[in-house]
Amino acid sequence: MVLELDKDNLQAIVADKKEVVVQYSAGWCGNCRIMKPKFKKEASQHDDITFVIVDAEKFPESRKLAKVDNLPTFAAFTDGKLKNQVQTNKYDVLKDLINEVASN
Repeated sequence: MVLELDKDNLQAIVADKKEVVVQYSAGWCGNCRIMKPKFKKEASQHDDITFVIVDAEKFPESRKLAKVDNLPTFAAFTDGKLKNQVQTNKYDVLKDLINEVASN
């Protein structure tokens, strides 16, 4: 399942779910649009992980949970804490990040 934030509440989701993977993106970001279907594909293969898409420009409080200085940024949270993050447009790098969380 993929949640697309419509309010600045990522903190509550991360606190509530054991494992969360986030794609920080923006509407103008071409690489974000390229990675979004790949992110959704991974979500369909990992029912035990919550996947969230955050518009990094609209939701500054959610953005603060990771170091987002380039887009797309992907962040993995376990038990409410940031486990790892990557800034990439490479599918293999995204899969590695997700596998870090899935191996818990």
